[in-house]
Amino acid sequence: MGRGKLRIYLGAAPGVGKTYSMLSEGHRRVERGTDLVVALVEHHGRPRTEVMLHGLEEVPRRAMEYRGTTFTEMDVDAVLARRPAVAIVDELAHTNVPGSRNTKRWQDIEELLQAGIDVISTVNIQHLESLGDVVESITGIRQRETVPDEVVRRADQIELVDMSPHALRRRMAHGNIYKPDKIDASLSNYFRPGNLTALRELALLWTADRVDEYLQQYRADHRVSTIWSARERIVVGLTGGPEGRTLIRRAARMAAKGAGGEILAVYIARSDGLTSASPKELAVQRTLVEDLGGTFHHVIGEDIPHALLEFARGVNATQIVLGSSRRKTWQYIFGPGVGATVARDSGPDLDVHIVTHDEVAKGRGLPVARRARLGRPRIVAGWLVGMVGPVLLSLLLIGINANPDSYDSGPGFANEVLLFLFLNVLAALLGGMLPALASAAFGSLLLNYYFTPPTRTLTIQDPKNIVAIVIFFAVAALVASVVGTAARRTHQAARLRAESEVLSFLAGSVLRGETSLEALLERVRETFGMDSVALLERTSEVDPWTCAGSAGSGDAPPPVRPEDADVDMPVGDHMALALSGRVLPAEDRRVLAAFAAQAVVVLDRQRLVGQAERAHELAEGNRIRTALLAAVSHDLRTPLAGIKAAVTSLRSDDVAWSDEDEAELLEGIEEGADRLDHLVGNLLDMSRLQTGTVTPLIREIDLDEVVPMALVGVPEGSVSLDIPEALPMVAVDPGLLERSVANIVENAVKYSPADTPVLVKASALGERVELRVADRGPGVPDSAKDRIFEPFQRYGDAPRGAGVGLGLAVARGFAEAMGGQLTAEDTPGGGMTMVLTLQAAPGRPPARPDLPAQVTT
Repeated sequence: MGRGKLRIYLGAAPGVGKTYSMLSEGHRRVERGTDLVVALVEHHGRPRTEVMLHGLEEVPRRAMEYRGTTFTEMDVDAVLARRPAVAIVDELAHTNVPGSRNTKRWQDIEELLQAGIDVISTVNIQHLESLGDVVESITGIRQRETVPDEVVRRADQIELVDMSPHALRRRMAHGNIYKPDKIDASLSNYFRPGNLTALRELALLWTADRVDEYLQQYRADHRVSTIWSARERIVVGLTGGPEGRTLIRRAARMAAKGAGGEILAVYIARSDGLTSASPKELAVQRTLVEDLGGTFHHVIGEDIPHALLEFARGVNATQIVLGSSRRKTWQYIFGPGVGATVARDSGPDLDVHIVTHDEVAKGRGLPVARRARLGRPRIVAGWLVGMVGPVLLSLLLIGINANPDSYDSGPGFANEVLLFLFLNVLAALLGGMLPALASAAFGSLLLNYYFTPPTRTLTIQDPKNIVAIVIFFAVAALVASVVGTAARRTHQAARLRAESEVLSFLAGSVLRGETSLEALLERVRETFGMDSVALLERTSEVDPWTCAGSAGSGDAPPPVRPEDADVDMPVGDHMALALSGRVLPAEDRRVLAAFAAQAVVVLDRQRLVGQAERAHELAEGNRIRTALLAAVSHDLRTPLAGIKAAVTSLRSDDVAWSDEDEAELLEGIEEGADRLDHLVGNLLDMSRLQTGTVTPLIREIDLDEVVPMALVGVPEGSVSLDIPEALPMVAVDPGLLERSVANIVENAVKYSPADTPVLVKASALGERVELRVADRGPGVPDSAKDRIFEPFQRYGDAPRGAGVGLGLAVARGFAEAMGGQLTAEDTPGGGMTMVLTLQAAPGRPPARPDLPAQVTT
């Protein structure tokens, strides 16, 4: 049994027609005789979508109880038992009701696919996990229901259901998406033209990338090597020379002429590590390419033209941009050059552009290979073996020869040449090329003088011996060259490996943003074996240097000026990295420059974070002060105006007030004074919370001793109280708890309909006690549930009754001060429920949720 296939209808926003298109596809398959069922479809009361369900077999849903409310979810077992060929499952990113077999609906779909059932589903672009931050920045709403990108990317077919923002807003205005009471709010918030345009572009780009992945996979599976010009991709070949910037800008202009153009800059280095490219220039060109929206690639290849063409064909490029050669005329005797070779071998499907620049025919430097740093002991040993060894070997061979004047009495000239050659190779292994070449020349003289007839002279009698000595010298020189080159390459490889590890650490710290300035400077000190390191800065050329950060041992203070350091690395005009301890060789300064640049980046990041925090604090303070002024100017003046009007009326001698009128005026004065007391109390409580002066006095108490006292200020009959007697005691500050509950209940009564009382219900869950205050008001959208707990926040900015928007902020602050939590949830059937979670008193057995005594009746 094979795995089922997944087809997804992707949309940019709700209402574009994903479910309608999915059901239309279902009808088409049923007409073709396919065994298809509707496992779950949410039509959201849209008549046209609901009509599309007619004629399709539906699998009954499974009912589930959660917190006293019945919900329905897809019955996975029923679908598996029915075993259709195709199942329609709506809303891929949906979160199942707690208690379901899977947390997410896409996991239910995965079970159907594993069972060999094809699935058709829907999802909106804002529900993709990787796009959560982008969607939030566009719409201001954080999507809580998301699906991993990989789940959608694994789909066998993705179809984009597209609609212009104007058409979607017109469909919304006609009532085809939401109910009439939600149309105006939706059009002015989530369904604004700018939001819809950005989401549509996001969906189109994501789908285009997915199509490109399909294309690349198809080309790889079918081994297609020719270029398919589905999209303009321009490859820019860089050499690390100054002409690279001109080539990148030229390629950017070419890409801008067509929609969807892409720039890929590539630098090809030889595997031997020898290069004439400037690392600094390559870094500048990488930044330029990324600023222009392109990507930078580093490729290793022995044959540069071949590697460049292979890269271009691998990314399905359509054009290659190269610079005119910088070689002088006489250098063309070594070959036609990279540009001419690429143009010749590119073929008819790949255009090659040769761009002129200011560096044409000015020549280019040859690679400079650094000498191997073998160390002084090895070099000395190489010279000893190369110069002293032949002398000792000559004495030994002379002693072995019974008759020094007779050539035939010794081990033989051929063996003597091999012995001298062995010493030459050993000198090359120890000391490098120079000791080996010196040993070859000195050994040739000794062979000629002591072991070539006639001996003790530089004359050679037999021509064969002349050939042997010449070959000996040539072989010795070649061996010395090979061994020296191998030693040099070994040293270079080890050094490049060490540099790559250091640079990899730096790159990782940049991506993670974890390294502090002090830790980075300590890493510099350890890497280069220094006593102390300091990052110095100054505002101008005449100002003194100041230390922005340092690292070092206690007996080695960091340098205070670059002039006092053993090594200084300038970074810009007014910063420098100063190191003391020893003088670094020139080849270490490249890695040191990378460290210095990263140190400046870390310092800037730390300062920007500090500035952002201070700016946030200032902005928050300004917002609170502005809200406080607004509250004082309106909400406090309103009761004051009523009190003053009543007092003025009572003191007036022109009117004879009856007893009933006087009582009414006095009642108005009392109500105004109560409002003022309540408002000022909330302001003082918020001030205490923000200054951290709230110190709760925790003690054990029953909720039924505190909650009734908090309901004194609400109208009679507006609250229904349900607190079980078997509820455990809670560890709280009674005064803070009473104030929190009073604010929560007052807010709920304010928004709940007059004929529907607010339900205040308590229950025990393990070591926690929950107090739930549920109203039947208009409710609050998920995006605003966190904002209602901020100071001076009022839903809709136009609440009924008095208040400055501090009640819930004070309630949450007091709850958290007691070690509890205050959160908002939707009331099943409409409205909002405030959940106050408190700690049960210690020393009591944990409450079991399944006990009848703890279930509200």
